[in-house]
Amino acid sequence: MIGSLRKDIRSLANPEKARVLQGFFRTGKGQYGEGDVFLGVTVPQSRAISKKYALLSFANIKALLKSKIHEERLVALLILVHRYQKGDEDEKKGIVDFYLGNTKCVNNWDLVDLSADKLLGHWLFGKDASLLCRLAESPHLWERRIAIVSTFHFIRNNRFSDTLKISGMLLGDKHDLIHKAVGWMLREVGKRDQPVLEGFLKRHHKKMPRTMLRYAIERLDEGRKKFYMGK
Repeated sequence: MIGSLRKDIRSLANPEKARVLQGFFRTGKGQYGEGDVFLGVTVPQSRAISKKYALLSFANIKALLKSKIHEERLVALLILVHRYQKGDEDEKKGIVDFYLGNTKCVNNWDLVDLSADKLLGHWLFGKDASLLCRLAESPHLWERRIAIVSTFHFIRNNRFSDTLKISGMLLGDKHDLIHKAVGWMLREVGKRDQPVLEGFLKRHHKKMPRTMLRYAIERLDEGRKKFYMGK
């Protein structure tokens, strides 16, 4: 079955789009996506393939996650999301445990953003979410991004405390992909409860990285933006 899946992915390859994606996802030497190989398959196309092969074994899903081909890893994660959404509690737990055991393969920002909140965030909602704090302290960039993006599910359900706590933990992070993710999640909090966002900003805006701050205040009025950016 995995051979057919790979053939389906390659049949949709778009070399021109792949070249653009290689640059967009910073795949050059020393960049965060170094060595990642794109075929130029779109997310909707990848999602369709994931549904076709939804019953793929965990062994084959793991083989896809180990692939240097970006779209193979993406399809593997989309299969997990699809299975999780259809599964019972035992199946959900098994999928989340599998995900946590393979976070090193969730190694670009789109892979995190298309899976973390739908798997880990959904699973931890209403449970002890201290695991996210441990991930936020990880030396591994993508685990830190998983930690903050997982809270998107909490935000959608108007629970903001974990997002604020993890955002505080990541204020000193050196990587712009964490700055962007934290700012994005804070902006999502602000969409639902601006006073909660501004409470965080009043305490922390002077030490927030500029990119993080710009993302967080994007939807505020010009006067509030100037206030926070002016420090």
